[in-house]
Amino acid sequence: MIFDVDWQALFMPTVPLLEIFLRGTIVYLMLFTVIRIMLRRVGGNFQLADILMVALIAAAAQNAMARDHHSVTDGLILIVTLVFWSYTLDWLGHRFPKFQRFYNPPELPLVRDGQMMRHNMRLELLTEDELMSQLRRYGIRDLSEVKEAYLEGDGSISVTRSKGKSKKRQAPAA
Repeated sequence: MIFDVDWQALFMPTVPLLEIFLRGTIVYLMLFTVIRIMLRRVGGNFQLADILMVALIAAAAQNAMARDHHSVTDGLILIVTLVFWSYTLDWLGHRFPKFQRFYNPPELPLVRDGQMMRHNMRLELLTEDELMSQLRRYGIRDLSEVKEAYLEGDGSISVTRSKGKSKKRQAPAA
């Protein structure tokens, strides 16, 4: 009974291979777009609510991708499909500058010459308290010390000081 393995059920796909590829493609591209749009502002340092959202999206997408697959081959093909699209999007972003702007959004100015750019902060749903929290990581307590602060494409904030040091650096990860 221990060695009674159904080898056919273990390795024979139960769903057509093209369907597995298409399901993986559709769900991957949809999740990529949703995460790129919704999680940009926290890409550099996820909070508990953001991690929960990603987990729930993944759980909701599981049925759309898997369709009750049972064989190892079904799962492996799905994994290969997801890796394929991850590599393809990286390649497209490297090869085509217009796609790169979507794939890795350009920086967004948040502070210029000590003044908050509230419109840009509203676009990213970034509060004054959240911005100041990030600036304190640089040892900045007052906006007058900031020449420029940008929300980078990966969700981190980079800062250039206005007084003395004009060194630009990334805040340490939380």
